[in-house]
Amino acid sequence: MAGPINRRILGAQRHDDGKLRCAWCPADPLYLAYHDTEWGVPVHDDRHLFEMLCLEGAQAGLSWLTILRKRESYRKAFDGFDAEKMARYDAARRRRLLLDAGIVRNRLKVDAFITNARAYLEIRASRSSFSDYLWQFTHGRVLRRRPLYLGGIAQSTVQSDAMSKDLKQRGFRFVGSTICYAFMQAVGIVDEHQRYCWVARQGSGHG
Repeated sequence: MAGPINRRILGAQRHDDGKLRCAWCPADPLYLAYHDTEWGVPVHDDRHLFEMLCLEGAQAGLSWLTILRKRESYRKAFDGFDAEKMARYDAARRRRLLLDAGIVRNRLKVDAFITNARAYLEIRASRSSFSDYLWQFTHGRVLRRRPLYLGGIAQSTVQSDAMSKDLKQRGFRFVGSTICYAFMQAVGIVDEHQRYCWVARQGSGHG
């Protein structure tokens, strides 16, 4: 009898549509669309970057698919990630959020969204661009890697370490180095599609 599959040595996997995709991508249609059109695509829009940083923090301890399925509910609950509105949330608004079944009802994570909104606004006030602040950690360049095996995808790097340290110093929460690296992959600061994945062959800015 064959033993369990060692996921770390999985290469890109072929899906029902005939395309090879990163081994971490399941067959769920929502996840397929995310992998094919979002993950690894460079983002420079401040609000979208702020949203993704919050959502990556919300994922802590959960699957990304759980967060993807709740993303529209998050946008509705948090005023489309309008940081100025979020920064003004009071105790009553926090209590309502913790009753919202459409999001992860974790008090620490909800509080972190609000704290992060305030820290984000401070960066915007001092630097004008959240995008410029985040992209400085790679000197404005996309870091492109093409690991052959799933186990070759990094969990953190010196760049995510530096981003995490600086974000924490500025008051952000749920921004450990592993979360920061996942965020960097998600918003295209890092492009780490596996070798032979069909998206890897499209180059940066796919979709």
